[in-house]
Amino acid sequence: MANALDGLRVLDLSRVLAGPWATQLLGDLGAEIIKIEHPVRGDDTRSWGPPFQFGEDGDTREASYFLSANRNKKSVCVDISTEAGQSVIRELSASSDVLVENFKTGTLEKYGLDAASLRLINPRLIYCSITGFGHTGPYADQPGYDLLIQAMGGLMSVTGVPDDEPGGGPLKVGVALVDIVTGLYAANAIQAALLHRERTGQGQIIDISLLDCLVAAMANQSQGFLSTGENPERMGNAHPSIVPYDVFSTLDGHIVLAVGNDLQFIDLCERIGCAELLRDHRFATNGARVANRISLTSLLTEKLRTRSTEHWMNLLQNSKVPAGPVNRMSDVFENAQVRARGSSITLPHPTLGTVPGIACPIRLSHTPVTYRSAAPTLGQDTLNVLTTVLGYSPDTVERLRSEGQVGARTAVVTPR
Repeated sequence: MANALDGLRVLDLSRVLAGPWATQLLGDLGAEIIKIEHPVRGDDTRSWGPPFQFGEDGDTREASYFLSANRNKKSVCVDISTEAGQSVIRELSASSDVLVENFKTGTLEKYGLDAASLRLINPRLIYCSITGFGHTGPYADQPGYDLLIQAMGGLMSVTGVPDDEPGGGPLKVGVALVDIVTGLYAANAIQAALLHRERTGQGQIIDISLLDCLVAAMANQSQGFLSTGENPERMGNAHPSIVPYDVFSTLDGHIVLAVGNDLQFIDLCERIGCAELLRDHRFATNGARVANRISLTSLLTEKLRTRSTEHWMNLLQNSKVPAGPVNRMSDVFENAQVRARGSSITLPHPTLGTVPGIACPIRLSHTPVTYRSAAPTLGQDTLNVLTTVLGYSPDTVERLRSEGQVGARTAVVTPR
């Protein structure tokens, strides 16, 4: 079967996570991704470890962080600060459909690789720029990282336990969620721009910022503030608008209850032996339960602590109640549903043998995603791309390599 984005070429000048997450998704959907990396350092995340995955020799390694966001890509090493490197980017942009970059505002302009310059060469080019704060506004020239944006965009103000409880205070989410969300917004914007180009022949510029994406992704929390003028507070694992919607202790662990309506609450009480709660007017509706959350949470906690997590999960199996254990990653990949959905994949790697990976969650009936290659070694495709796409001779590539303007190496080798 053909892939949805077969025949599209994406020139990827992005590093770290937001940009690479967007381009990996486009690659999963079939686009050719040419990832541009610095000839010596490569993508920053190549050195972000531990954890690392080691090859059979015990010395060759790649950072798991890099492997997580760069499959289905070709690695081409180009020093964009050199004239020859800039020429390579211009030539590649002329034959590309999309360019993605996440340099600080103004950086690429000094090299003549900004959107205005490259779209003079290729008016059909879709140029997607990902920055911390966008290309306008007083913070436009400042760098932005996920942790900083989690703080500035309000996510840390609603994450963690309340200030007056032990361990209270701002807390970041355990994954770089702002980068992930921004990558997803970017991939959506790129595909919308591709559809517009299909209809009109026009390329366009996309300005995506981490801060904008987080403010939007705060969803009900942002909307709640705009509606009332009241700041939401940290509530630990509780939900501001739904009860019971929390993590509860059991005899040997924890269980999550995510009761979203009255019918689910009735089913919960009947199954766990708390039918008397259904006769208490304080808990008759979700609104009443929210108003009396402390009392209800205390009663449910007292009950759930008497038996094991497995006991409660068996009672709630096939019920109307959304319930589940708090899994570690080892539990996640042993979960029957996760295994049935094929969420773990294995891909061959040129120096590590094989590497595990996480499947793309998109299921398309006619144009399924494909996994053509694991994350590349640094510069492994430089010679191939420059000779086949741009028509350079091998001698020219070798000259540029010897001058340090392009580069290639096959592995990051560091003694354990």
